[in-house]
Amino acid sequence: MKRCGFPPIRLDLPSKQLGNTPFAGEDKLKLVTHCQGDRSYEHNLLREYALYRVFNAVTDSSFRVRLAHMTYIDSARHDTVTRYGFLIESDTALAKRIGADQIHSNNVYDPMTDPSYMTLVDVFEYLIGNTDWSVWKRHNIALFQTLPEPRVLLAVPYDFDFSGAVNAPYAVPPEQLKIQSVRQRVYRGFCQPDSLLARVLARFRAAKDSMYAAVRAVPDLPERDVRNVLDYFDEFFKVIDNPGVVNRELVRPCRRMPT
Repeated sequence: MKRCGFPPIRLDLPSKQLGNTPFAGEDKLKLVTHCQGDRSYEHNLLREYALYRVFNAVTDSSFRVRLAHMTYIDSARHDTVTRYGFLIESDTALAKRIGADQIHSNNVYDPMTDPSYMTLVDVFEYLIGNTDWSVWKRHNIALFQTLPEPRVLLAVPYDFDFSGAVNAPYAVPPEQLKIQSVRQRVYRGFCQPDSLLARVLARFRAAKDSMYAAVRAVPDLPERDVRNVLDYFDEFFKVIDNPGVVNRELVRPCRRMPT
């Protein structure tokens, strides 16, 4: 975390004392922090928090988050600082909530997962302009296998600070993608039948109002940031509402299934 003077924190909770709290059933939680002291970094954090809530509006099979005001005490300097942070639901809690087992294998790649859910993730990552993830490497992806038959694999995304929708000052795209900015969208999904992609895009259209409301509901996110995120989303919806552009942006660039 060389880019952040204030890195994320792993909270070790007293699980036996949490029975009647919002954290019941949790043990260890990741706390996403403000990275640097400048207030603009706190706004980046709020934008990333909004993206988790946006994905919650699309599917329940997603990590829930809880915003918090955190006060940090520097005992050496006798100094305190209060900033927003947010807590991410643990893998264990998500698995229990959606009725699934956690999978820790490194031998899973996209075509092995449930195609409908994987395409949903692919389109969401395209929506937010995020390329900083990989199923194969389990990079910013948590794997689950549903308990009911046919026991499909789900690759659930997290960690969106490198996305174009957040547009953090330290975020740069991978060199191999040959794009100049994280604001440039690249579709990284595998090719799927047109009918499946159409169903997924319809799901985003149906959730649009809830997605936009999730961004507007973030407390203390400046109106300029809200507008910037929603304008970025507007560009996405212009794409998926134009069949020719869908073909250019999502169909032709899709990754081919391995043979």
